[in-house]
Amino acid sequence: MADLPLSKARDSLLLLVDLQERLLTRFPAQERQALLDACALLLEVAAVLEVPVLCTEQYPRGLGPTVPALARLLPEGCEPLAKRGFACTAAAGFRQRLEASGASQIVLCGMEAHVCVLQSAARLLRPGRRLFLVEDAVGASQKRFKDNAIKRMRRAGVIVTNTESLIFEWLEGADDPRFRRISALLKARS
Repeated sequence: MADLPLSKARDSLLLLVDLQERLLTRFPAQERQALLDACALLLEVAAVLEVPVLCTEQYPRGLGPTVPALARLLPEGCEPLAKRGFACTAAAGFRQRLEASGASQIVLCGMEAHVCVLQSAARLLRPGRRLFLVEDAVGASQKRFKDNAIKRMRRAGVIVTNTESLIFEWLEGADDPRFRRISALLKARS
């Protein structure tokens, strides 16, 4: 019987990869907004469930900072980590913050799927750690690039999911006292 791993809030870290305005300008408006909405929802739910967050920015001097709508939702003390290498592990202080979180599960969202997200996943995969890729919270400038990246990551062992599945996995059940608050967030976003 195959293993069907579920994400657990207490074991997770949410990783936002390079959600910067200049990178987003290459996306059609509707796709851009859907990506931002999914990432915002993940940040809001992570705050309610106390899931730690890490955020990176690819060459912010040239590509600008994290989109303000998402930067406002970052937890206090979560300063985006600047990087020039494509993998998140290239950011100074990234590995230390990851290890300090104690997370055995990393939930990936951001862009671009076929570059920084893919290379981050490749560097973060290791025994004892599970990676969850939130498909509707990951973007690429072209659909075929995103599709190819998701196939590659899935073959390598990354678990591909979506925002709603992940959120309900984090909750585990309606008896969680935070269920109503999160349910209201979901309704507001639909």
